[in-house]
Amino acid sequence: MSTALSPRHERLFLLTLGGTQFSHVLDFMIMMPLGPILMAAFGIGTHEFGLLVASYSFSAAASGVLAATFVDRFERKALLLVSFALFALSTLACALAPSYPALMLARGLAGVFGGIMGAMIHTMIADAIPFSRRAQASGVVASAFALSTIAGVPLSLWLANHLGWRAPFVLIAGLSLVFILVGLRCLPELRQHLEREQRAHLLSDTFQVLGEGNHLRALLFSALVIFSGFMVIPYITVYAVGNVGIAQGDIPIVYLVGGFATFFSARLIGRWADRHGKVESYRWVALLSTLPLLAVTHVGALPLGLWLLCSTSFFVLVSGRMIPAMAITASAAQPALRGTFMSLNGTVQSLAMGLATTLAGFLISLDDQGLMQGYGLVGYVAVAANLLGIWGASRIIMHGRDA
Repeated sequence: MSTALSPRHERLFLLTLGGTQFSHVLDFMIMMPLGPILMAAFGIGTHEFGLLVASYSFSAAASGVLAATFVDRFERKALLLVSFALFALSTLACALAPSYPALMLARGLAGVFGGIMGAMIHTMIADAIPFSRRAQASGVVASAFALSTIAGVPLSLWLANHLGWRAPFVLIAGLSLVFILVGLRCLPELRQHLEREQRAHLLSDTFQVLGEGNHLRALLFSALVIFSGFMVIPYITVYAVGNVGIAQGDIPIVYLVGGFATFFSARLIGRWADRHGKVESYRWVALLSTLPLLAVTHVGALPLGLWLLCSTSFFVLVSGRMIPAMAITASAAQPALRGTFMSLNGTVQSLAMGLATTLAGFLISLDDQGLMQGYGLVGYVAVAANLLGIWGASRIIMHGRDA
């Protein structure tokens, strides 16, 4: 059963989770537009940069496996806020990193706690929000992605350009502290999952989740959705600056425009999915997303206005798929095992991110003129994974009776 919240408390609940997601998403997203700056600062290439991004994802995957052994044994709010505090400290360590290896280690630690946070946010939505409004609620929290691109990324890039690459991580650590204090006051305790009998074996819940075919189909679907996006996402800024001819100083505009568009589209997609069906909505948004997936990986030199058309449609549609996709995935879990399932889902998603980023890093290279080669092939792989996800969505059974 979902925990009953009054309309006012439900809004506060979702806004607080959105703030938590904002810090988590901004911490991950800022690495992509910082790519050219970090590559110059440490003297690294696309392969090393890809590994730096992937270190976060692989660590988040490892933490998801560990979290699956205990996440359904603790009250949700407490576990989220403890993870959030450790995440903030890890992000501060990124700002203090003296070298590339130290930064990679700090990014790995941030990934460990960020992975737990991401799983807990979607678990708490599924625990507290009825099935009939779950996609819309996911859309509200997904607005954190848009807000991070509207405000967080441009501000972070401005700080990086004027104060150095360390400044954005200090900003994120400070914001995390603010949202932790808000969470202490505004988040409800969620403990209904503790009412069932606890099993003695730490891995019993994990085995039960992995023993059900519907869970496995949902995990594969989730992996395909993430893989298709993260083949392309980490290298967009490097490609835009090197191949498309967008000035580094104009990159904040790209994220600002894309973020504004996504802010409005996310909630529209969420309402559409609840009204017309989550699977059907996912299919349409995912199918449309193949166009910007191909466009941003194949275009050559463009004026800023035309690139904004490509990049904004990419932001809206590729991220928009995640709103019905997360509602489908979270609703595939048996309610009593949802925390364990979502932790494993976080692991699968993080592995998909890391594998996609690493694979793309090996498929692309920089030539003597600094132009990226092989990005078109990356786009084809992303589209293939996206089409497989569209096929897999219809094979998932959703549980709506816990509404």
